[in-house]
Amino acid sequence: MTTEPSAMSKIRREPAVGPFRADQLREGDRYELSNGHPLYCAPARREHAAPNLIGAAVIDSDPAVEWAGVDAGFTPAPGTLRAPDVAVAAPAGADADGWIPGAPPLAIEYAGRGQDQADLKVKIAELLAAGTRYVWVVRVQGPRRVEVHEAGQPPRLVGAGEVLAAPGILRNPIPVEALYDRAAGHRATLRNLLQREGYDSLEAVRTEGHNEGRKEGHKEGRKEGHKEGRKEGHKEGRKEGRQEGREEGMAEAILALLQGRGIPVDAPIETRVRACREHDTLHRWLLRAASIERGEQLFDAP
Repeated sequence: MTTEPSAMSKIRREPAVGPFRADQLREGDRYELSNGHPLYCAPARREHAAPNLIGAAVIDSDPAVEWAGVDAGFTPAPGTLRAPDVAVAAPAGADADGWIPGAPPLAIEYAGRGQDQADLKVKIAELLAAGTRYVWVVRVQGPRRVEVHEAGQPPRLVGAGEVLAAPGILRNPIPVEALYDRAAGHRATLRNLLQREGYDSLEAVRTEGHNEGRKEGHKEGRKEGHKEGRKEGHKEGRKEGRQEGREEGMAEAILALLQGRGIPVDAPIETRVRACREHDTLHRWLLRAASIERGEQLFDAP
């Protein structure tokens, strides 16, 4: 969340405790609180909003993450309310309501034009003091890089071509580019979603389809061999079965990805996916299943 400099932010930097409490703010109010002083949070610009969405998808899909949120309000103290752009926290009970107590183990901030750098520094310090283990600041202006902040450690820079890790919070390391580049983010999200469905990678899906095809091909080959000659039937059966098995495996992966992301899959969508036997089409649908919001978008023209 971009915090713009304002008269209120100047007030916040005074040592005196401000008059406001987190329970006085309502959902939708564009303010954070620091030591009882309000800080106005402006809407995000293009270069901030798009990477924020990309990074949130990567973080939320990680197999170790049970709950993640965008602009979620955390209140470690009555006069403090902070809303990181992306945060990972423990899941709450069904009856949980209001602001989230404490601080998130992992918080991510996207910093671009208009960012109040002084307040960002204070925000990082408040989160770390309240128990946040990692604060990642993604710089979306100038050379793309991520500042890693940990309690008791000097900040360090991680640049393009390197990876970020949050042991005990995320299962998978994240390429720096996956937090702001759409293609890299989609690849990381697809990897995470496949792992949630029990596959190590896209190659594992293809291998399973290949193995199923060989098994089915052997079975069909034996059957056809009794009719037209064992050798020729076995050869053709293995070839056809291998291809069909690979395509069936990819179709199952597409449906599993959609269901795993909570996207409804109605009967027409399922029927069309299962009926498809074009490898390139299935591969395109599988990649698209990692980022669409509605099932019918799967079939949009490239």
